[in-house]
Amino acid sequence: MHTNNWYNNQLNNQATIHILSRVKPQAISSSQLNSPEKGVGDTNALMLDPSVPNALDLRVLTALRKIIRSVDLYSRELKNKSEVTAPQLICLLAIVRNGPMSATSVSREVFLSPSTIVGILDRLEIKGLVKRERSQKDRRIVIVSATPLGTTLVARAPSPIQDVLKKRLQKLPLREQEDITRSLERVVELMEADHVEAAPILELGPIPQKTTQEDKGPQEF
Repeated sequence: MHTNNWYNNQLNNQATIHILSRVKPQAISSSQLNSPEKGVGDTNALMLDPSVPNALDLRVLTALRKIIRSVDLYSRELKNKSEVTAPQLICLLAIVRNGPMSATSVSREVFLSPSTIVGILDRLEIKGLVKRERSQKDRRIVIVSATPLGTTLVARAPSPIQDVLKKRLQKLPLREQEDITRSLERVVELMEADHVEAAPILELGPIPQKTTQEDKGPQEF
């Protein structure tokens, strides 16, 4: 019996490897990102075929891959069209929507640490998108406001991908929202990624901390 089980497992593993070699990630256009009816890649028939070993595994992996690719392509499109990154746009949006505000207020608004916000504001200021001034009421407080260039950029920039997700998620019944949340949190547990720190911003790679003299690499966030 053990021999038969081992042999069957080997056959299943070989079949899974063969199927994975046929599933190739495909590019996603911005129109596909904004269309919930359109899928990415024609793998659904393969995934739903009951004769395919570990089909559920492949569906989960394919779904994760689509999410990663969507975030990557959005980040590239945003950088090419607006010359800012997703974290920079989100902070700039908060400043434009709320008016002049302190760096601490920006931090609370976008759920990022103060040191991370300082790094992002440094880059926005270099680009001429925001300006920082001492408060007239309390000189210890620095007030951040958007420049005309920053306001114009926000008006023409594509909406942050997490804003699109948030709006569509809020339209779902509460029970479905809770089910999605629990399922994704369960995937995190299965991947043993609970210890990984992450901000609620869809962006590939790290989000920068405050720039120091020792850390001035060419990569921009």
